[in-house]
Amino acid sequence: MSVILRARIHLNGLVQGVGFRPFVYRTARRLGLKGFVVNDTTGVVIEVEGSGDDIEGFFHALRNDKPPLAEIFSEEVTYEAPCGYDEFQIRTSHTSGRNDVALLPDIATCRECTAELNSPSDRRYRYPFINCTNCGPRFTIIERLPYDRPNTTMKDFRMCPDCEAEYHDPADRRFHAQPNACPVCGPKVWLLKGDSTTVAEGDEALAGVVSLIGSGGIVAVKGIGGFHLLCDATNDEAVETLRRRKRRSEKPFAVMFKDLRQLLRYAEASGAERALLLSPSRPVVLLKRRPGLLEAVSQGLKSVGAFLPYSPLHTVILEGLDVPVVATSGNLSEEPIVKDNDEALERLAPLVDHILLHDRPIHRRCDDPVVKVVGGKAQMIRRSRGYVPVPLLLPFRLERRVLAVGGHLKNTFAIGFEDRVILSQHIGDMDAPESMDFFEEAIEDLSSIYRFTPDVIAHDLHPGYSTTRWALGREGAEKVAVQHHHAHILSCMAENGLTDRVLGVSWDGTGYGEDGTLWGGEFLLCDGRGYRRLFHLRPLRLIGGEKAVREPRRTALSILFELFGREALEMDLSALRGFKEGELVLLWNAWQKGINSPLSSSAGRLFDALASLMDVVQVCTYEAQAAMMVEDLFDPAVKDRYTYSIRDGVIDLLPAFHEVLRERERTRAATRFMNTLARIIIEVAGLVGEERVCLSGGVFQNSPLSSLVIEGLRKEGFEVFTHRVVPANDGGISLGQAVFGGMSS
Repeated sequence: MSVILRARIHLNGLVQGVGFRPFVYRTARRLGLKGFVVNDTTGVVIEVEGSGDDIEGFFHALRNDKPPLAEIFSEEVTYEAPCGYDEFQIRTSHTSGRNDVALLPDIATCRECTAELNSPSDRRYRYPFINCTNCGPRFTIIERLPYDRPNTTMKDFRMCPDCEAEYHDPADRRFHAQPNACPVCGPKVWLLKGDSTTVAEGDEALAGVVSLIGSGGIVAVKGIGGFHLLCDATNDEAVETLRRRKRRSEKPFAVMFKDLRQLLRYAEASGAERALLLSPSRPVVLLKRRPGLLEAVSQGLKSVGAFLPYSPLHTVILEGLDVPVVATSGNLSEEPIVKDNDEALERLAPLVDHILLHDRPIHRRCDDPVVKVVGGKAQMIRRSRGYVPVPLLLPFRLERRVLAVGGHLKNTFAIGFEDRVILSQHIGDMDAPESMDFFEEAIEDLSSIYRFTPDVIAHDLHPGYSTTRWALGREGAEKVAVQHHHAHILSCMAENGLTDRVLGVSWDGTGYGEDGTLWGGEFLLCDGRGYRRLFHLRPLRLIGGEKAVREPRRTALSILFELFGREALEMDLSALRGFKEGELVLLWNAWQKGINSPLSSSAGRLFDALASLMDVVQVCTYEAQAAMMVEDLFDPAVKDRYTYSIRDGVIDLLPAFHEVLRERERTRAATRFMNTLARIIIEVAGLVGEERVCLSGGVFQNSPLSSLVIEGLRKEGFEVFTHRVVPANDGGISLGQAVFGGMSS
């Protein structure tokens, strides 16, 4: 007879909400093992009792046959004396103890559920809340751990006998599917006019949304993590009406397509881009738009942010339409996405013609993620639904529990403990009071979930950031300031598992430097605990301070003053024509005397200046508009570049701009400029001689520039590291802050 053993297994990772307990149950029963599986606040605990061979087979299945969405971060196994279990059970979850199990993101509707959704013979035909253990909402409905129905916003929906039978059937795909529901027992939808009058319910409400969009209307639709504003993306009048109501005059809208076939009629998509579009996270993917199509959606740009339906509600609506729809966040520009019914009636009613509501509460708001492909690999632009809150595992353990509050633009915050950092969903720009409210709400929420109290709060060095002021006002934790560009590089290092010294190239719009000026074109020698500034772009004055960020012509004017002095006032250039009579003299005086004209070494502002001098755009209506328009002008056939100089650690691009002024063709100017920047990075890397190079900062979201830099550095023998999991922009600096704050003492 085989020796009977009892193995006790503790698993931590993405093991709740992915059908892991049903998988363990079926595997143990198949192998004839006895024992139990249970969720607790740290993961999953399993005890299996049986022969050594059968237990070995169980371990093999755990590692090789686990559910596709499951991921095991750590595994602890002990062997104890057999205790004579009679059967194998799924036990009631344990709710006490520390919380460090990984929460699962919201997951797009799986193929099986989509097939049932579209099958007239299925009892869930066109039911907008269909789900199973392989798909559906997770992060946005979980109220507390462990992940069980009573701990979600589904707790008030009592399952009908049919759903209850599925839930308890080990052979069923919905075995222990916590949000399980159907039209009999689950959430319901209804359609209202802007005055809160109900006009339809259930399937009639969904048909009403389709009819309204088809006739040029705008509808607010409650989804997974908040509301979308929907309209016909091919109807220019509807799109312009939405722009006017949302106060979003030029910034691109995301577009949702029925399926990949429809999408490919409007945009091009590589194999890597198609894989992203169809992935369980269903992000918005930035694609090359086909000429002449969706121009009102992507004003002045060659790209379109495209995505496919990720919830059954979206699928049902899109199936009824022959056109793609604008699917933009349900909010006013730069405010947090609306998530609650009452909030929608108050804040969205003026923006739309009708509102589609449902009665499944959204516990936490979570906007759509945005991704682009650079050099054949995904690069995160905005990390949110579908990705959050999967933790980032570090190659070391943090010495202290840390809350990192992020930056001012594209804010995310992070909590770090032990060997992991958990980034929040996208919070947004922190100018609006509502954004600060969302920030505080989300910190309290994530801290509550993980029973987390920080030993240290890490914040940006900039004293004017609202997040910095918030951090300094907290009591009971040490405060640590982290220089903005150092945080960028630490973020890239952490994502790539690096702990030793690297050359960090941190290029972005602006970040507060230790010398009191604004940095943004930095070459830093970094390790986990410190950095040294080796090279930087020549600082230029930003005339008008924050105004220069919104008006590329002001940075162009600063460059003209550097090159020609007061004579620049007499030049006949498009960059100057928009200023009022007499205004240029005032700006000259401000530049000359440094009045509200801080010095900045920003690489991002140089893209602004180029856009102005080439008359691409003079005044921006959204962040990074000029840089995106310049990026669109890149022509790989142009190989030459402009002149620059490097002296005493300062990189001077004024010679390049002198040559730009003689350029007559925008495409050539933009391409030569990007070729020049790439060459500068490669040359400086050679001067420094550090074989590992990390690229971070929003400038490296520029696809052609990033590709030129990566290819050029690798050709010279450098090992290049970039962002994939967190954004290169300021949405990723909370990771770097967390690493610094958690390690410093």
